[in-house]
Amino acid sequence: MKTILILLLGVLLFSCRPPKVENTSALIDTLAIASHIEALSSDGFLGRKPFTDGEVKTIDYLKTQFELMGLEPGNGQSYLQEVPLVEIKGYPGNRMTISGGDKGDVELEVQKDYVVYTERVEERVSLQNSELVFAGYGIVAPEYNWNDYEGLDVAGKTVIVMVNDPGFEKGDSTFFKGETMTYYGRWTYKYEEAARQGAAGVLIIHETVPAGYPWMVVGASWSGGRLNLDKSGTEEYQCAVQGWITRDAAIRIFEASSVDMTDYKEKAQSAGLKSVPLGLNVSVEIQNEINTDNSFNVVAKITGSEKPEEAIIYTAHWDHLGVGTPVDGDSIYNGAHDNASGVATILGIARAFTQMEKPKRTLVFLMVTAEEQGLLGSAYYSSNPIFDPGKTVANLNIDGVNAYGKMKDFTVVGIGQSELEDIAEKYAALQDRYIYPDPEPGKGYFFRSDHFNFAKIGIPALFASGTYEAVEGGVDRIKIESETYNLYKYHKPADEFDASTWSFAGIYEDAELYLNIGNELANTDQWPKWKEGSEFKAIRESK
Repeated sequence: MKTILILLLGVLLFSCRPPKVENTSALIDTLAIASHIEALSSDGFLGRKPFTDGEVKTIDYLKTQFELMGLEPGNGQSYLQEVPLVEIKGYPGNRMTISGGDKGDVELEVQKDYVVYTERVEERVSLQNSELVFAGYGIVAPEYNWNDYEGLDVAGKTVIVMVNDPGFEKGDSTFFKGETMTYYGRWTYKYEEAARQGAAGVLIIHETVPAGYPWMVVGASWSGGRLNLDKSGTEEYQCAVQGWITRDAAIRIFEASSVDMTDYKEKAQSAGLKSVPLGLNVSVEIQNEINTDNSFNVVAKITGSEKPEEAIIYTAHWDHLGVGTPVDGDSIYNGAHDNASGVATILGIARAFTQMEKPKRTLVFLMVTAEEQGLLGSAYYSSNPIFDPGKTVANLNIDGVNAYGKMKDFTVVGIGQSELEDIAEKYAALQDRYIYPDPEPGKGYFFRSDHFNFAKIGIPALFASGTYEAVEGGVDRIKIESETYNLYKYHKPADEFDASTWSFAGIYEDAELYLNIGNELANTDQWPKWKEGSEFKAIRESK
């Protein structure tokens, strides 16, 4: 009740302006959105981590809200989609040994020089004198006439590859995408491609600038227990060992090789590079503790009146980090911004649609699990889709919303990918806002939220919000707010809801904008396309 009273005056003043898009603007209820954020990020939900009581409470809450709105179950007769997960707690050996060089063995130290893990559901995995090959960036990109594995058999071998893609280092916008990372630059792609090539192991050379984060983040992220999709019993091949090495460790390895690797970066940036066997072998092992269980995506729908088989899918991830290491006496990682706010906003959009005429196409509201563990819920959905990907018009994803007030911008992550951003620009203009590109394109944020798994199967996807220039305080204020959040709240217990400081004017406008995009797609014959140069264009056109 206190939250409602604090917010009521500001919301009423903001909501009293005449709607700019008939039949949609007045339907966003920010009081309800605030209530959802407050509930989902409360201590009682225990940080919403999969495999915990916090998951049970979250799933029950979302199902109840969908039922109260009168939304249909989205998976047959159920609001749930089972997501089989496996928790693998890996314990690497203290040393990685590089042998075969004339100068003796190179011994690398775990955490200091390397981190390794596995996605194989096995109690022990290892590399035993696996031949080392430098494979440039580890990329096969036909649209760029680029193949680092051309003519190379790496079956049973271990590849060392560089982080990011060749365009980042050169800064040439005509080469790959210049400073804007393509998917070929993401670590996930490099592991996938190495597996497709049959490699036993893959090690990425870390550098802070092209990676987008320091070594300490790598060390923390790839240590201890991790959730993965449970692929045991399937025929999908995975490298036995995946990991990272520091740049210094890579140089030590190259110096031990009989091959001259002093200009390895320059070699890797040449399309004519032939991957280089290093004349060295690597040995390392990992002992694993394994726990399997099911988590759940939560899904509801409004069936289309004319084209029910064609769908627009809204997504947000419901999970966060649970209960962990205490910070200032608080051990619950509430995740109010990340991502109770996104879930609540989609609940608000869903509620708005229930008050409108029935859409011609089907609207789907999908709350996915285990995003914080590597986009696992959306990855499972993309491999086991409930709605035909070839008839899925678009994915509209929300992962954290602006709580700083009205914004002048609507920043599109991965701008230049699809025609969805053109539709967004039209509705942003109605709010006197402009479309803005991701200010840090080299960090690959387009590949770091759930919309990406829809893009991977060819579905145009939008991930955007007001994050750059505030109406009050401009760019400088938002820069300070963002830096403060990233330093003190992101993935920390301090990411909590505070009704006295959160502003809902910006949340209202972003929700309205997302509502209008979905409403247009749901009631027209549009099929937004990928733009020229997108890595995902050929996938869509093949369906």
